[in-house]
Amino acid sequence: MSQIESQQPSAQEYLRKILTAPVYDVAKNTDLNFMPALSKRLGHDVWLKREDQQPVKSFKLRGAYNKIANLSQAAKQRGVITASAGNHAQGVALSANKMQVKATIVMPETTPDIKVDAVRRFGGDWVDVILIGRSFDVASGHAQSLAKEHGYTYVPPFDDADVIAGQGTIAKELFDSKRDLDMVFVAVGGGGLAAGIAVYLKQLKPNIKIIAVESDESACLQKAMQSGQREPLDRVGIFADGVAVKIIGEEPFRLCQQYVDEVITVSSDEICAAIKDTFDDTRAIAEPAGAISVAGIKKWLSQNTPQQKMQLGAILCGANINFHTLRYVSERSELGEKKEAIIAATIPEQKGAFKHFCEVLGGRTITEFNYRYAPTKNAHIYVGLKLKDRETELKQVANELEKNQINWFDLSDNEVAKLHVRHMVGGRSANLNNERIFSFDFPEYPGALMSFLSTLGTRWNITLFHYRNHSAASGMVLAGFDVPDNQINDLLAHLDQIGYRYNDETDNPAYAFFLKADSE
Repeated sequence: MSQIESQQPSAQEYLRKILTAPVYDVAKNTDLNFMPALSKRLGHDVWLKREDQQPVKSFKLRGAYNKIANLSQAAKQRGVITASAGNHAQGVALSANKMQVKATIVMPETTPDIKVDAVRRFGGDWVDVILIGRSFDVASGHAQSLAKEHGYTYVPPFDDADVIAGQGTIAKELFDSKRDLDMVFVAVGGGGLAAGIAVYLKQLKPNIKIIAVESDESACLQKAMQSGQREPLDRVGIFADGVAVKIIGEEPFRLCQQYVDEVITVSSDEICAAIKDTFDDTRAIAEPAGAISVAGIKKWLSQNTPQQKMQLGAILCGANINFHTLRYVSERSELGEKKEAIIAATIPEQKGAFKHFCEVLGGRTITEFNYRYAPTKNAHIYVGLKLKDRETELKQVANELEKNQINWFDLSDNEVAKLHVRHMVGGRSANLNNERIFSFDFPEYPGALMSFLSTLGTRWNITLFHYRNHSAASGMVLAGFDVPDNQINDLLAHLDQIGYRYNDETDNPAYAFFLKADSE
């Protein structure tokens, strides 16, 4: 059930709410920074609104404070409650502490300690943290039950007029700082930020373009726009966890339908490249959701050719990133920039073959090379290449490889290759004609890997296993099973029953090149 007001505010009422929002009791009027390097590269001026400068490193403080501040005195005395595993929880905690309102914040047991500790630190004596369940749905359900039982006011993360108005104060600052912006790119999860910014700017400057940007793994607004109604996604990816929302908010959707001009999506690799762009120009380290707007600018310009130089605004909406996630970001940023290619190639297992292969590449920078000797006539190698323009230069590489009769395959967009196989090259085995390969996602928490293995059971022998912790909310595993043909349906039924998200990767070319039992 949404938490919007029974009477939907008009655009003029939102304008009043935004102009009178008391968010500056606790929030900052953040900087609008010019991004010189990215602007030069793109040929258009890019300006970055630095919401990472807020005390909680996220814009969420604005909406949470505005919601609580607008409660009646009686509601404040009863207290507030919310469910969140991220930035919203920290915003509610600091807001409750500032206004001395008792708050209960329910978080999944899987929430990283760094986030739990931050909520407790921001909330002080005014906040109680409850850890329950291994998913957000369980935590949210518990919070809703407590709200009914004790009369607490639930503070929603996006589907509320006062929350939307609080986020809309960013638009007021944008307009006051730079009125000649042609376009503003805004990250979308539940839609509160985009709705608040769009409803404000469109009234003051109707010709400004508002572009909503979503992760292509959680594009709930795009789906709703296409169908004309809110529909939950079957699943969402969690790399950009700040926007990993299955269904767009009711009131945000109403406003986005009226005031958002376009919705585009970006990949995880494109987000990683945008994190690097942001760091290069500002030295700020954005979280994945925080860099989505910058990724959106680059994506939009790759698909459109403006006739004149544009003034483009982007919102760096958060910087609460786990440190170890930066390892993944670093690995993927060049791929997102289309400046690195990953290829598999087959060369003769003989002296001088590696040298000849490098000569064929023409002196290009090799970023990664994985090889292991095999007692066969051919060797399979995994190679990363640094390229100025992947689309154009990879064609040149392909021509040279084929001219020299080198069998190759492009793995640049192959997730199994990039997440798992690059760390496993050389792991071939013999006599495994019945091997089947699957990739899995499972909720990450202490002991989760053992729980995953226990849940898989022991009926089928595990022939291959790769897991790498990225300090994310989801664990990623590549696993192989020795499964006779007459038991494949049994295995698939078992995997469906245990409930983990999985894909059959048995025909994945990365597996065939590097891990499948060699028949030679």
